Formats: sequence, C-alpha cells, structure tokens
Amino acid sequence: MGQDKSARQRSPLHRQRASILEKVHPPPNLFQNLRGLIDRGRRNGKVTGSFLVLGSASIDLLKQSGETLAGRIAYLEMHPIDGLEVPQDDLPALWVRGGFPNSFLATSDRVSQRWRQDFIRSYLERDIPQLGPRIPAETLRRFWTMLAHHQSSLLNAAEFARALGVDGKTIASYLDLLVDLLLVRRLEPWHANVGKRLVKSPRIYVRDSGIVHTLLGLTTQEDVLGHPITGASWEGFVIETLIAAAPSGTQSNFYRTAAGAEIDLLLTLPGRRPWAIEIKRSLTPKIEKGFYQACADLNPERRFVVYPGVESFPLKDDVEAISLPALGRMLIELA
Repeated sequence: MGQDKSARQRSPLHRQRASILEKVHPPPNLFQNLRGLIDRGRRNGKVTGSFLVLGSASIDLLKQSGETLAGRIAYLEMHPIDGLEVPQDDLPALWVRGGFPNSFLATSDRVSQRWRQDFIRSYLERDIPQLGPRIPAETLRRFWTMLAHHQSSLLNAAEFARALGVDGKTIASYLDLLVDLLLVRRLEPWHANVGKRLVKSPRIYVRDSGIVHTLLGLTTQEDVLGHPITGASWEGFVIETLIAAAPSGTQSNFYRTAAGAEIDLLLTLPGRRPWAIEIKRSLTPKIEKGFYQACADLNPERRFVVYPGVESFPLKDDVEAISLPALGRMLIELA
C-alpha cells in the first residue's frame, strides 16, 4: 500500500506472479536467458519464485539446468496420489488403480485400466523419444513388463539381458533411464560393518502400483488378489507411500544377508537409528525368523509390520503391527 508507484514500475518482477513454463522442450539458451532474468530480479529484491517449470523435461535439459542455474534453482518431485491422501476405505482402489489422478478417479476399473494402457503406450511411443533416448518402444515395453513380473526382486541383469537378447550394459542403460524418469525405484541394500555377508544387488520396483497391474494385464481388485504379484505389489505401494511421507534427508534401504536375515524397508531418519519395517498383505501378519535376526544385527530404533488392517497392536520383541496411514502420519509428524 505504501510503495511508490514509480518504484513498482521500475521493478516489474515485484508485481508479477511466478511465470509458468509447462512441458519444456527447450529453445537454445533457455536457462542462460532465465539466469539473466533471475539475477536481474534479485538485484530488484525478488529473491525466489520467479519461474515455475512444469511437465516433461529431457534428461539433458535437467543436467543443463543444474549447470546453468546453480544456486538459483530448486527441484521438487511431484508424487502421484499416495496412501496418506485418501480415506482408509479408498486404499484398496488406490492400490489397484495407482496414484495417477485420471486413473484413480476414473468412473470404473475398466476406464481406469484403459487410461493406464494409453499412458504406457504414449509414454513409450511419444514422450520417451522426445526426451532423447532412441530405444525401440516394444523393447522398452518388454523390459518394463519384465520388471513388473519381478516386482520387489533383486536385480538380475544377466537374466534380463538373456531374455531381451542384449548385453548387461544395455540392461543397465534401460534401467537407468526408467529410474531417471521416476518410473522405477532402485532400492539399494543397507551397507554397514555388521560382520555379515550382505546382499549387494538392489531391489527393483515399478513405482506406481496401477502401472504394475496394467503391465501384467490385471484390471480389478479380484484380478490382483488372485495373482502371485499381490504381496510384491502391496510392498511396493507401501514403500512409495512411506518414502514420500518420511522427513527430508531420510535414507531408504532394504537389509538382507546371505544367511536369510531380511528387512523389507529400513528408513534412517536424519540423526537417528534406522526404523525397521516389514510389509505384509495379511490381516493376521506373521513375522518370519529372518526379520528378528535382522533386527538383532542392526538394533533399529523402531520395529513395525505394515498390514492392510486398521488397528495397531503389539507383537513380540517390540514389533508393532500398524496400518499404512498410521505409520505415514507418524513419519510426517517428524518432518
């Protein structure tokens, strides 16, 4: 109210809202030009929030942005709808359909499935080629489908290479691409000097459960519950929700030894000992001996088993059975 009119005219960035650039396929020197505008705004007192870049951006573009706008840019990963953003009663539908809004909010499972089929096809045939890599769409689809069949399994690059008729380096490049595009999660094993022989291969998850089900041809909850992928799909769904809820700086891993001690998810919150999380798709969860052995190895701060029920209740050896929303809220409160 008290600002001089001429001062507002001299500082146009003061009176404008953030400029939004959507679905960037960049012209030459885009970020060099943005850097000049940002620096000019800083001199006029505009510190942050001048530009918001949305939508598809090539891997090369992201690299260029980091090099050109160092100290002037922040990255925000927009997660799909997760298990903490819907009522508990809607969790089964979210798990089956996945977190893309058009899929989750579709009028029926059949319509949702069709949307995901179209998404996969357009992503493979149009979006990925525009992002730079020149990989045959059918080859990448086969690889993506293989990953869905191996949801939550240890990466076996040699097996994938034999199936696709390529070498291990090519498989590594395909996987790097899907990880960079936020379509696949590579969950790294816990490494620590605990005097045990630890598994060194990462676990692989297709990040959206709805995409997992579509790649496997599963449409309804009955389809999913009747398929061997049920437990692994639920595990990936829970892991994505908990990682999204965890405080910034949290490290996520799994733990597995050659002797069979295993923890599905270790969340190491900043400055704290790990939380050990087992994931079960059962209303009467039973914990295997390997989980207790792993807890004895690591002495985690908290021990949970996430199950699809509502109530929390204690199990033996300080393990608590807990619902996904309850554990997610617990993590959010620590942020």
